[in-house]
Amino acid sequence: MVVQGTPVNIIVGSHVWVADPDLSWIDGQVLKITGQEAEVVVNDGKKVVAKLSQLYPKDMEAPPAGVDDMTKLSYLHEPGVLQNLRTRYELNEIYTYTGNILIAINPFQRLPHLYDSHMMQQYKGAPFGELSPHVFAIADVAYRARAIQFLLVGKVELVKLRPQRCSCGTLAFLGGRSSTEGRTVEQQVLESNPVLEAFGNAKTVRNNNSSRFGKFVEIQFDKHGRISGAAIRTYLLERSRVCQINDPERNYHCFYLLCAAPQEEIQKYKLGKPKTFHYLNQSNCYELVDVSDAHDYLATRRAMDIVGISEKEQEAIFRVVAAILHLGNIDFAKGKEIDSSVVKDDKSKFHLDTVSELLMCDLKALEDALLKRVMITPEEVIKRSLDPLNAAVSRDGLAKTIYSLLFDWLVEKINVSIGQDPNSKSLIGVLDIYGFESFKHNSFEQFCINFTNEKLQQHFNQHVFKMEQEEYTKEEIDWSYIEFVDNQDVLDLIEKKPGGVIALLDEACMFPKSTAETFTSKLYQTYKSHKRLIKPKLSRTDFIISHYAGEVQYQSDQFLDKNKDYMVPEHQDLLTASKCSFVAGLFPPVHEETTKSSSKSSKFSSIGSRFRLQLQQLMDTLNSTEPHYVRCVKPNNLLKPAIFENVNIMQQLRCGGVLEAIRISCAGYPTRRAFFEFINRFGLLAPEVIEGNYDEKVACKKILDKVGLQGFQIGKTKVFLRAGQMAELDTRRAVVLSNAAKAIQRRIRTHNARKQFIALRVATICIQSLSRQRLSRNLFEHKRREAAAVRIQKNARRHQSRKTYSRLRVSVLLLQTGLRAMAACKQHRFRRETKAAVSIQCRWRCCRASLYYKKLRKASILAQCRWRGRIARKELRKLKMAARETGALKEAKDKLEKHVEELTWRLQLEKRLRTDLEEAKAQEIAKMQSSLQAMQNKIDEASLESEKQRADESDRILAEVQELSEERRRRLEDSDKKIQQLQESMQRLEEKCSNLESENQVFRQQAVSMAPNKFLSGRSKSILQRGSESGHFEKAALDLHSHSINHRDLSEIEERPQKSLNEKQQENQELLIRCIAQHLGFAGNRPIAACIIYKCLLHWRSFEVERTSIFDRIIQTIGHAIEKTQDNNDILAYWLSNASTLLLLLQRTLKASGAAGMAPQRRRSSSATLFGRMGQSFRGTPQGVSLAFVNGGMTGGTETLRQVEAKYPALLFKQQLTAYVEKIYGMIRDNLKKEISPLLGLCIQAPRTSRASLVKGSARSVANSAAQQALIAHWQGIVKSLQNFLETLQGNHVPPFLVRKVFTQIFSFINVQLFNSLLLRRECCSFSNGEYVKAGLAELEHWCNIATDEYAGSAWDELKHIRQAIGFLVIHQKPKKNFR
Repeated sequence: MVVQGTPVNIIVGSHVWVADPDLSWIDGQVLKITGQEAEVVVNDGKKVVAKLSQLYPKDMEAPPAGVDDMTKLSYLHEPGVLQNLRTRYELNEIYTYTGNILIAINPFQRLPHLYDSHMMQQYKGAPFGELSPHVFAIADVAYRARAIQFLLVGKVELVKLRPQRCSCGTLAFLGGRSSTEGRTVEQQVLESNPVLEAFGNAKTVRNNNSSRFGKFVEIQFDKHGRISGAAIRTYLLERSRVCQINDPERNYHCFYLLCAAPQEEIQKYKLGKPKTFHYLNQSNCYELVDVSDAHDYLATRRAMDIVGISEKEQEAIFRVVAAILHLGNIDFAKGKEIDSSVVKDDKSKFHLDTVSELLMCDLKALEDALLKRVMITPEEVIKRSLDPLNAAVSRDGLAKTIYSLLFDWLVEKINVSIGQDPNSKSLIGVLDIYGFESFKHNSFEQFCINFTNEKLQQHFNQHVFKMEQEEYTKEEIDWSYIEFVDNQDVLDLIEKKPGGVIALLDEACMFPKSTAETFTSKLYQTYKSHKRLIKPKLSRTDFIISHYAGEVQYQSDQFLDKNKDYMVPEHQDLLTASKCSFVAGLFPPVHEETTKSSSKSSKFSSIGSRFRLQLQQLMDTLNSTEPHYVRCVKPNNLLKPAIFENVNIMQQLRCGGVLEAIRISCAGYPTRRAFFEFINRFGLLAPEVIEGNYDEKVACKKILDKVGLQGFQIGKTKVFLRAGQMAELDTRRAVVLSNAAKAIQRRIRTHNARKQFIALRVATICIQSLSRQRLSRNLFEHKRREAAAVRIQKNARRHQSRKTYSRLRVSVLLLQTGLRAMAACKQHRFRRETKAAVSIQCRWRCCRASLYYKKLRKASILAQCRWRGRIARKELRKLKMAARETGALKEAKDKLEKHVEELTWRLQLEKRLRTDLEEAKAQEIAKMQSSLQAMQNKIDEASLESEKQRADESDRILAEVQELSEERRRRLEDSDKKIQQLQESMQRLEEKCSNLESENQVFRQQAVSMAPNKFLSGRSKSILQRGSESGHFEKAALDLHSHSINHRDLSEIEERPQKSLNEKQQENQELLIRCIAQHLGFAGNRPIAACIIYKCLLHWRSFEVERTSIFDRIIQTIGHAIEKTQDNNDILAYWLSNASTLLLLLQRTLKASGAAGMAPQRRRSSSATLFGRMGQSFRGTPQGVSLAFVNGGMTGGTETLRQVEAKYPALLFKQQLTAYVEKIYGMIRDNLKKEISPLLGLCIQAPRTSRASLVKGSARSVANSAAQQALIAHWQGIVKSLQNFLETLQGNHVPPFLVRKVFTQIFSFINVQLFNSLLLRRECCSFSNGEYVKAGLAELEHWCNIATDEYAGSAWDELKHIRQAIGFLVIHQKPKKNFR
């Protein structure tokens, strides 16, 4: 909608229209304007703030009764149109023109004076627009032209029925009457309405009598202008309503009318209440307010008589209607066979028999038609059973087919009964079409209805634009620049071939497997950038089309079924064979159908295509004639008079295209005024033009030029103004009127004020003189009385005061005497009590001090005892904690030693740097001195002449040497400063490295704590499973580290050109994962799996890429392997060997960039954990680890490895691998601790049977030796476990430094366990137990000697605490032993 006016036209005091959500528009007055916003006070006193662009000016000089043609409005906008319609409706003026468009508002009451013959006679032959708006005027214009259609469009049949009947009646009045069998054509046409409404109308959500089809009544005239015939055409009956309705809607009226028929007919058709039928009880609405179905049934029967339908045909019609109701109550259940169905119960069988009886067809054939389908093949005819769901679909399809054919028969019967004139010279058509529909659920019917309205709206817009052009041409003004915007893009979206919505729907119906989802996806794919097609967010089968009246969301779930125009052959054969000629006649003959199908077998027929063809034929008919439009509007949803709902009216005007017509008018010159009207209204803007004797046209031109408007046009009789220019003129007119009113008001107010002031001054002087006289008399009398009163009061107060004083003096003397006596007695008593209290206090304080001293001495002694006991217990606990924390002290000691080593290394490095700098400085000085001495010698040896000649040069060279020496000295000082700065930066880098190391440690702990199953993706699992099933892991492993075979495989891969590089890389990765998942063993002392992984990664350049998945898959494989065998030390040792070797290779190969490329020695300074030190060992060449295999067996160790610039995935892989080495190491160590923990508990205390032999120390015999072996069996079990564990680690070639770390921690664990057991178990602190433990420790020492320092290392030193404790036990018992 084009906004009338601009923000400049709105000033303070202007009367405007403001948008309101409840009333659509309310009027008010502007109080204040702030920027682009204005404050408006509305009629009810409320203040509203709105934008200036959203305000519409109000015409304060509009007629009180409104205007009959809204093109005469000064402001042609939404609120102006709405206010004009409301004003006329309140005066019962229900008809209003907009050009030659008639807007009819239903009064919901009878207005007989509007439709009598006298009114009809008045409009006969009257020029259009001369009389008040009326449907008779439209009919009269149509009759005089006799080639005009006028279209009735609206939402309520009650609104459209009166204009339709009046138009037909007027045409009959104008064209005379021709009778057919005693009935006039007018009667037959009008009485066809109840018949078609009964079978084609139903209650919807917004309308109690909504026509579910379109109707075009064609009235034919002969050459004399008399009605000679008529025809009725219908469009798109909503067939799906027969079987499916939504609450609170109703089915077609005929079903409810038949249920309300007389009792004998109900019994004849075996009917009941509407709620007993499935096709009617889907909604809870069975009756309409103020509507009698029984009365309407009789009215329908009478209308059938008038139309020409015989009694026999009427009986057959209602028999078919009753059969459809019974057909809907047939239910189906699952049969004995697969995908078969049977009639559900006796109730369904009763309805089946009733349908067969009403349709007069064979019962068995009816049942087979519902439950089975016949498939004809070249070899045979096959009968296929239907399941219950498809049987119900077949039942509903039969009901829709019968009802659709019945409706078509009624239309054809009415047309035959009325009769058409083939020799007609002219015709008038009355199109009664459904209005625009937008519900919560919009299906195929709403799509077709809105498509029809889009077509009619385009025709309507073209007609309005044509009228505008005619007006402009008539007035001879330039209108070539006005653009006409139509809705052709929406029509192309719907009906364009190929690719339109209907074409895509037909294409989807041709394919059996098409669904609503495939249809909508194809639609979105075709029109993905179309501005009129919108895709909803929450549905995959819905689509939204932006129509001229707004956006409508369509549900395409049933579009395919409703668009298919086919008939089931079994149903046609069944009803064609009916004994009832009426039922059999509903279907065309079989041979005709077969002929049609054979001749058009290649074409697909659909409801949408057929409807589009009918609509195109209708539009061709409309385009060949001159249309007149009657827009029918319902003022309220309550269907009551004198109620005008603004929001409802605006919605109907928008859907009816009235606002669109106004928009088209506003695109040109919406405001038109005759010259005399314009001069009368705006002449005051140019008084000199009014005073001069100018022509009206010239005067208008001068007024507009003085105002300064642009873009207006002056025609032959009218002034044409653009949108907003009328408001501009009114604003300037209001300013002139306001200034004149202010001048008049100022003069009148001055005169009134002066007159009032003179009268007020005379009256004031008179009043003042009288008031002053009275005030003087009152003042004298007041003073005289005041003096007398003062004299009397003086004497009275003196007498009263003397009397009071005398009485008070006597009382005071008496009171003083008594008080003095009391004070003396009280003072004597107080002195005596004070003396006694002092004596008592002295005795009590002496006693209390004595008792306090005794209690304090006793409490001090008790507190000292308890405090000394507490200190003793605390010292005892400290001693016990110190014994328990031996391991912690050892770890702290190790940390301090490492820290001391690091500080020592840093000190040596700084000393070496300083020594190097001093040596360089000394060398430079020595060189300079030697060069100086050589120069001096040359000078001495030279002659005196050369000495004089070269003296200057020597001095110059000496100066240069001194300058060079000074420059080098400065450089040395700068180097010292730089060394100091480097030391400070080293300290900062050390702090940063420590922070980075802590973050890496946290990252590694998180990586280890994650479940291995999370690491292992489904794809990896499937690859592992396929690899394990194939059983080729050994072969793949051998191929990977076999150079010639590897080249052969690569050549075979390159010979397959159809595989891309990514597929080859994926296959190589899968082969690597399958290979390393198996136990590949060792080649010499090198783990094969680690070698294969390293060489593959180096060959694929995986360390240098930004993104790769091979690292995650390797980590997942390792995690999966160790998670399944957490208790198997052999597998854990195998993966520890591979992981540590691979980590060593990565440490020596990867070179980090940026912040990750920090110096290795600085990272070693921040390593405080076990595996931080292990990383340091990795950076060197650990003992027992050979890396010669990396370069194909070349010598040189790790120094020959090529440095690779590592990216983030490679660095992350190294951190994850470090975390897994720590995890596997911990698991192996914990397994060994679990194995020896039970034996340690038995090793601390000797068996009772052997204590005597240990104590007595008798001569050892063979039996004693065997007993001794049995005694230390537990210790031998520990030694055996250690030896097995060592062999496992050696067999898997675990690096020796890791083995030493494991045994060092295990021996520390043994030391702590035994030492704590001695401290906590008092009975174990005996000589016999000391000898027993000493013998076990000897076994451990013997094992350490066997294991050698390469694997045992300093493990024996970890037992120094328990050895010292056992030594104390044995020494303590030696004197007793020797004595015995």
